[in-house]
Amino acid sequence: MKALIVIDYTNDFVDGKLPVGEPGIAIEERIAGLTERFVSNGDYVVMAVDLHDENDSYHPENSLFPPHNIRGTEGRALYGRLKDVYAEHESAIYWMDKTRYSAFAGTDLAIRLRARGITELHLIGVCTDICVLHTAVDAYNLGFDIVVHEDAVASFDMAGHDWALGHFKTSLGAKVVKE
Repeated sequence: MKALIVIDYTNDFVDGKLPVGEPGIAIEERIAGLTERFVSNGDYVVMAVDLHDENDSYHPENSLFPPHNIRGTEGRALYGRLKDVYAEHESAIYWMDKTRYSAFAGTDLAIRLRARGITELHLIGVCTDICVLHTAVDAYNLGFDIVVHEDAVASFDMAGHDWALGHFKTSLGAKVVKE
């Protein structure tokens, strides 16, 4: 069984406070289409969405990145057509707040996947070399098979993006696919 994990495809990450910019905008249709396809197939779909509190001086990201995905802001809303796909299929998609790069860190994601007999994870979203990468590393360490959709991930750092795509294949044994 397989699941789709949609990572951080929000306003702030695409064209907001910590923007991927054009590479993030360019994958909008692919992100929305894959989400619709997985929902239509009855696969488990997870929106793994970064969550931060304003002025949280204890969060380690605060010294690395500008404030982003702040609780209650429009920046935290899903970007573009994905917002509509989620609204249409909300009952079939699990929304999961995450406070670290990996969708597994401090969440019940692994338990939910195991309870459903899921062994294969499809990863899409942003940033390829940060949250997608850390989620993939944790998935690997937990024994999941990993599929990264190259045409549905993006980063504001092209060198990091390219490095991560290679790392998924060579160090995590992931399938990197492009349709």
